[in-house]
Amino acid sequence: MPRPPHTRHTARDSAPDTSAWSRPIHAWPERDRPRERLLQKGPNALSDAELVAVLLGNGSRGVDAVTMGRTLLARAGGVGKLLAGAADMDHLPGVGPVKRARLIAAIELARRSLGEGLTQLPLIEGADDCFAFLKARLFHMKHEVIGCLFLDVRHRVISFEILAEGSVTSAELYPRELVRACLRHHAVSVILAHNHPSGDTTPSADDRAMTLAMREALNVVEIKLLDHIVIGAGKPVSMARLGLI
Repeated sequence: MPRPPHTRHTARDSAPDTSAWSRPIHAWPERDRPRERLLQKGPNALSDAELVAVLLGNGSRGVDAVTMGRTLLARAGGVGKLLAGAADMDHLPGVGPVKRARLIAAIELARRSLGEGLTQLPLIEGADDCFAFLKARLFHMKHEVIGCLFLDVRHRVISFEILAEGSVTSAELYPRELVRACLRHHAVSVILAHNHPSGDTTPSADDRAMTLAMREALNVVEIKLLDHIVIGAGKPVSMARLGLI
């Protein structure tokens, strides 16, 4: 659901650091403080920078938490990249171990929440059911990884596992390794997924070749490959929908 427009917080997000909003947040009117507005109006009332400010708790000398949140988002290139890279922020002024820990915990809780939602579904009816979960798990990886959703006979999720990690441009998974993992999880069908760190979700020739090899290996042990999903910028791509499986 799109966030309703809020002229007040949009102005703050785009304001320069020298504005009145760079004063310590405790000096702001209570109705404008991010934490108080979050509790009174809900999270949709806050901008991205204000939500980050609530996680940070406070700013640093001469910089309020919202300004710091805005700066972190600009440097990282977005909310997801900020949270995914929180562990590497020790070089940023004002972002110590406590603030990094809060950011890391926030994204991990979001991932676990998506995972719970996925396992609680009566069944996986299509790629759309698992797009959000797979993107949360794989999109922000700096190198290519291959993961697998293991499903039971009713297409309910048994488990998710990263099966291979590679370089910035490729990752390699042998069919026997996938078959072994499926047997370990007692899976009847699977959905493969991998990320493209470049952001381009177009399946490559290698992606197509690997998918066919995996499908053939799984057929031998009567396990069905339902889909192979490519994660990148924007909406994930289902290779099944493209007729590549």
